[in-house]
Amino acid sequence: MAKKNYVLDTSVFLTEASCLFKFENNDIFVPLKVLEEVDRHKKRQDSVGVNARKFIRMLDEFRKKNSLQVGVRIGKGKGILKVISYNALENISFPSDLDLQEPDHIIIASALSVKEQSSRKTVLVSQDINMRVICDAIGLLAEEYDDQKVVVSSNELYSGLAKHSVDDQIIDRFYIDEEILISKDEVKGTWYPNQFILMISNANEKKSAIARFHSHFQSVQKIKQDKISDWKISPRNKEQAFAIDLLLDPEVKLVSLVGRAGSGKTLCAIAAGLQQTIGLRGQNIYDRLIVSRPIQPLGKDIGFLPGTLEEKMLPWLMPIQDNLQYLLSGDKNALQMYVDKGKIEIEALTYIRGRSIAKSFIVVDEAQNLTAHEIKTIITRAGEGTKIVLTGDIEQIDNIYVNETSNGLAYAVEKFKEFPISGHVTFTKGERSELATLAAKVL
Repeated sequence: MAKKNYVLDTSVFLTEASCLFKFENNDIFVPLKVLEEVDRHKKRQDSVGVNARKFIRMLDEFRKKNSLQVGVRIGKGKGILKVISYNALENISFPSDLDLQEPDHIIIASALSVKEQSSRKTVLVSQDINMRVICDAIGLLAEEYDDQKVVVSSNELYSGLAKHSVDDQIIDRFYIDEEILISKDEVKGTWYPNQFILMISNANEKKSAIARFHSHFQSVQKIKQDKISDWKISPRNKEQAFAIDLLLDPEVKLVSLVGRAGSGKTLCAIAAGLQQTIGLRGQNIYDRLIVSRPIQPLGKDIGFLPGTLEEKMLPWLMPIQDNLQYLLSGDKNALQMYVDKGKIEIEALTYIRGRSIAKSFIVVDEAQNLTAHEIKTIITRAGEGTKIVLTGDIEQIDNIYVNETSNGLAYAVEKFKEFPISGHVTFTKGERSELATLAAKVL
């Protein structure tokens, strides 16, 4: 395959600092403007800041081997890494309607300078859609950095549910608790542990049964737990029933719930956590319920807010507070009492690195705004006896460095689907109110 030149935009390094090693034996060019932009993000306390600092340290190690202006071999079997100075922008053919005072346009101009000085194919790699569109308009090849993508499109994301046509008598036998084995040869595609199966009679499509699959060598099972008794939570649809069954199963250590706003995913998760932490029946599996969600402050870090950690987190955790107060019958004093006793903990994901959290039920809401790196950081904090629940809507992403196919929630769903200690449910119906459901559909 012919060797190429890749010019990398700032957004690529802030998404994954180690991207330098992902371009095989092709040469990589980094515009000087990119270094300036990365430097402005190095003090951030989120994954963007982590990537910025890591990238700067990597460049510092490379420059010890040779001048970055001349070029440094990235590694064995890898290409050359070069930094493009502003001098390279002199005398290039650049469209007059683009402003070289704009950072994005400077990076595009740097890519054009590489293209004009080389006979190889030159490609600008960026996570910025608009930058890729501009490149196309001026005849410069551009690509998205898609190493973090786990699926081609959001429609291909694992749903946790499969439909299966069976003989009429199979459904009758299932309802009288006979053992039903479904071999691999009988199914289309691949089934995964803890996947839910909608068995439909091939004689009468209105006759069906819902089962939970474990393996092709084990009988499918009925849903064992479909309500959260102490908090009077009963499922309004089959997806909520699936979720409750997984949430109340201590053998399933990681549960991911994806669905539109108002589908009940967060309420089910928190209710299940309360049931197994401060439940009235005394069957408490976990010592505490930890709830949190990513901070997307649109330019200001959490430290700019006054007060204690709990007070700083309050604006971001109001949806969690709403659900907790609803479950506790609106009793703010009861909620505060459980917080004071340490049974309910409000945790800032920003400061979770380095912790080891044992015997806890952890709910991470709005997980679609996390990167794959942040998801890994959270899940690797789980100590013995801890269960983690990730909830979110991959169609509502506020983090500019991830999208529907590369966000941390989608990453976790796809990477864990084949393991028996995890389970996933995709919610398809809104249950918050008639108005909320209609708004999600028509607006």
